[in-house]
Amino acid sequence: MAALFQGTSMPDRDWWSALWPDPEGLLQQVGIRHGMSVLDLCCGDGYFTGPLAELVDGRLAALDLDPDMIELAKAEVERRHASVRLWICADATSLAERLDEPVDYVLIANTFHGVPDQTGLARSVRAALRPDGLFCIVNWHPRPREETVVLGQPRGPRTETRMPIEAVRTVVEPAGLTMLRIVDLPPYHYAAVFQVA
Repeated sequence: MAALFQGTSMPDRDWWSALWPDPEGLLQQVGIRHGMSVLDLCCGDGYFTGPLAELVDGRLAALDLDPDMIELAKAEVERRHASVRLWICADATSLAERLDEPVDYVLIANTFHGVPDQTGLARSVRAALRPDGLFCIVNWHPRPREETVVLGQPRGPRTETRMPIEAVRTVVEPAGLTMLRIVDLPPYHYAAVFQVA
């Protein structure tokens, strides 16, 4: 298996479903709309990739470092009879050269806290976005891990790796992106949405 970002791993599908039973609704909450072109960055097993492909009618690229995760995401998209325009198995910091065209929206969920060079990744995202493009980071609130219980067990990254909103802003804005809004995603997450400055 390919190396993952520090402090990240792919959780069991059952607890994602318990945490977010309506992934389509979450995607709409963070501002993804029909007609947008989207990159699902660090797509993992496709929990959001399938609903994204449906929502944007296949105007979707999906990237993950792990080829096994790409295969799981492909199966999820096929199960929904949807399509993805471009599958990319690569390091997340090489976006602009991997995409064949800029996108309107980049989504990264539950991974940003473990990225070694967060500002570097944000710069890579900025280079992959169209003018006025959006970058959404879905993160765990900085609560102690023992308080974020799903299906009877503490879940999510270690407490010390969880990022307050201001910490995310501090590392992303130097890349040429401006915080546009925060979307609360109960029970344990928020989405920080940035726009090309």
